This record gives sequence, C-alpha cells and structure tokens, in this order.
Amino acid sequence: MRVAQEVYLAGVGSWLPDEVTTADAVASGWYEEADRTASGMLAVRVAGELPAPEMAVRAARTALRRAARTGITPDDYGALLHCATYHQGPDGWSAPHYVLHRTLDRPVGAAQVGPGCLGMLTALEMAAHRLAADDGKDAVLLTAADNFSAPLVDRWNSSRLFLLADGGAAAVVSRRDGFARLLSVGSVSAPSMEELHRGGEELFPPGITVGRSLNFEERSDHWRKRWAEGAAPPKVHLGDVVAEAVDRALVDADTDLEKVARICHTGYADGALHTIYLDPLDVEAAHGTWEFTRHIGHVGAADPFIGLERLWTRGEVAPGDRVLLLAAGPGMEVACAVVEITAPYLPAAGTDDGAGTESDNGTAPQEEDQ
Repeated sequence: MRVAQEVYLAGVGSWLPDEVTTADAVASGWYEEADRTASGMLAVRVAGELPAPEMAVRAARTALRRAARTGITPDDYGALLHCATYHQGPDGWSAPHYVLHRTLDRPVGAAQVGPGCLGMLTALEMAAHRLAADDGKDAVLLTAADNFSAPLVDRWNSSRLFLLADGGAAAVVSRRDGFARLLSVGSVSAPSMEELHRGGEELFPPGITVGRSLNFEERSDHWRKRWAEGAAPPKVHLGDVVAEAVDRALVDADTDLEKVARICHTGYADGALHTIYLDPLDVEAAHGTWEFTRHIGHVGAADPFIGLERLWTRGEVAPGDRVLLLAAGPGMEVACAVVEITAPYLPAAGTDDGAGTESDNGTAPQEEDQ
C-alpha cells in the first residue's frame, strides 16, 4: 500500500532482558553444539518471570518519551495496538488494556493484533489506515512483547529456524512529524501453506489446554513424513512470497532495493535467514541486522522495530536513508514496510536515552529521553 498522506514514526523503543549465551546453553545441556554451530547464534535474551506485557510497557515508555519531543501528548492518541505471538497472561484477560493503563491511561480502544511474527507490521498498516480515515486523533501506539520462559516452551529446540527470545518493542505512528516517514506498508499471503504450522494437530481442543508444547519441529517432522509417503509438498516457497511482498512495497514506495540502506528482518538463525529472506532478495547479511540479531534471538513480532531502533540510535542510518522492515508469520504471510529516515537521533542533553535493556550487548544506547 502506497502511503499517500503524511504518516511518520514519531518514536520507537525496545526493552530486552539479559542474554544467555549459546555456549552457556550447550554447557548446561539445553542446546546441542552441532545446532549451535549451524545456527550461528551467539546469545538469546531471557526474561525469566517478567511478564510479557510489562516488557511492552517498558518499551512503550521509551517510544512515548521520544514521540513527546514532536509535541504529541497522551490526549493525541486514538488507539493502542498490542501484538503477541504467545500467551500474555490469564485467559479471558486483556493484555492490551494492561499496557494502555500503564502508559497512556486514556479511554481509547486497545486491541491485540496478529498474526504471529509479522504482527507489528500488520498493526503499522492498521494504524496508517486509521490515521487516514479519522482526523480526530493524531497518533497510534503500537506495542509487542513475548516471554517464552513458560514451562511448555523449549526455546532452544522448538525450531531449527530460530531461537525464541524474550523482549518488547513499541512505536508511535503519527500524522504530525517524526524521525521516519512511512512510504509504504503491506503484506502478501499464501494461505494454502497455513497447514505447515498446523502439522498434524487437531484444531480442537487447543493444544495449550491439554498441555501440548509449542514445538514447530514436531510439526515439520509431520510434514517430512507425509511428503516421504507421497503427499504433495507446497507449490509455493516462502522465499518467493518474501520477494513478492518486498517488490510490491518497493514499487509502492517508488524506490528499489539498491536504494535501501538497511533491512530490519526477523531474528532467524543463519541458514533460515539466508534461505527465507536474504537469498530471495539477493542481498548480503551485512545489509540486514544479522550481527545484531545473532545476539538477541527471535523476539516474536518485535524484531523489525528492535532492529530499526538500533540502527537509528546508533547512527547507522541517517536522514535520507530508506529502511525496509520485513517479517513473516503463520498463514503463511509476509509483511514489509519502507520508511525514510527524516531526522537524526539526538538524545536529550544530560540524560540517558533509554533503549531499555538490562545490559547493552550491542543494543541501543542506555539513555533516557525525558
């Protein structure tokens, strides 16, 4: 979707817990050395018992402080969209309203957005539509967070494509001004591939209600067995969906990949990152955020915005640079956005600016906008 009106990212923030190195995971017997070597991953962020919505709150406070420097106040927000890929708390309870209560604390709508790891980009498109349709409010707050420390999740072995990581991210979408202008945003889906994430599981009762773990490898093994027995494999490769989604976003942004300074992608392991994202686009890892994400892991829907914050706050992108945000999720669906950096990162004088991590380890500077 070409964004015809002026829509900006006025603020961005993240919060990441301390890391656990993959070497320590191997030494502890959680992770196989062969898998560690193949993945190229160096560390994963682990939050312990800190609830996912609380990480979203911490990330949001950073994004809101930064957005406030453009003149946006809590009364200017028309909605909050919260994204999650795993359970957030009690059934029948609203994580979005928990985040809303502890950030904006205004009587606006708050909703949870999926699907899966492309949720924040889906929410970004929804926010752009809202701002175009309703001129009564000038901003929308986006948040995302997950904690995979739950007993039914083995973050080290649930998938060979990635290591599940904990953390949160937030962004403020505004019609007024910001550090980056949104040029295009959209997605492409291949619904015939939805069964790949379903595997052999029944739809009812939901797996979590009968104690079934989150295990993508079991579902992949189901399909490998079926294909070996003669079942037809998918006719579509996810990499082709990635290429189509990116092509559409670039055309809508009136640009091309050669003019994109950096790509903020999902925090996949080395092989999957190349097969699904980099090789279909014919780009090198240095063009993306691999040297950062290999210290983080896959933080659900938050990944592209964690990457964008890192690039912007460290001066790795500058005004005039175009950045591609890219994620894929169940469905199968690929979403992407093109933004143009319009302002340099300038921390408030004499204060910390706040990327909100317990330890730096390659993340954005430990400062706090006030």
